[in-house]
Amino acid sequence: MKPVTAVVFDIGRVLVDWNPRFLYERLIGDDRALDAFVRDVVTEEWHFQHDAGRPFAETSAELIAAHPQHADLIAAWGPRFNETNRALIPGMEALVAELDEAGVPLFAITNFSGEFFPAFRAKYASLFARFRDIVVSGDEKLVKPDPAIYRLALERFGLRAEEAVFVDDNAANVAAAADLGMIALRFNDAETLRTELLALVQLA
Repeated sequence: MKPVTAVVFDIGRVLVDWNPRFLYERLIGDDRALDAFVRDVVTEEWHFQHDAGRPFAETSAELIAAHPQHADLIAAWGPRFNETNRALIPGMEALVAELDEAGVPLFAITNFSGEFFPAFRAKYASLFARFRDIVVSGDEKLVKPDPAIYRLALERFGLRAEEAVFVDDNAANVAAAADLGMIALRFNDAETLRTELLALVQLA
């Protein structure tokens, strides 16, 4: 008997390729200016506020006040957020389908703005239709690697920690899941992950 009964995924950079450059390379023609804007203005630290539940109207107003010369570019983040995710990670749609069709319950815990998630989910509707539930950090005002979001998710999913394998690209998030007793895997690519999962869940 396999010990794991469910797989819990992260979403960004595990299921879907996400990078602010995907949006801003369409808006900024000079590579050096693009590098500087993504590095110094729309930083991942700034965006993390959305994952924690702050509304874009607030964060963008603050950022525009600090960088008024970039007001139009900053304002584009909200209405064009779906352009920051380009495509599914190669091989992951097939792996998710394989797990689902084998009867493995699928869930997700994602650091994601509750404001942006509904349109994002609709963009990848066929993928997320295979998931039984998704905990979104921005809705809960909790973010990985805070243990509280994992506990909330496990309770909501009806899982014990030892029943679930958790997959994330972020080492801190993986470590936090492991500390709670989940079987935690750091994501590299679909082929490697499938091999790892074969040792834990029944796919055939």
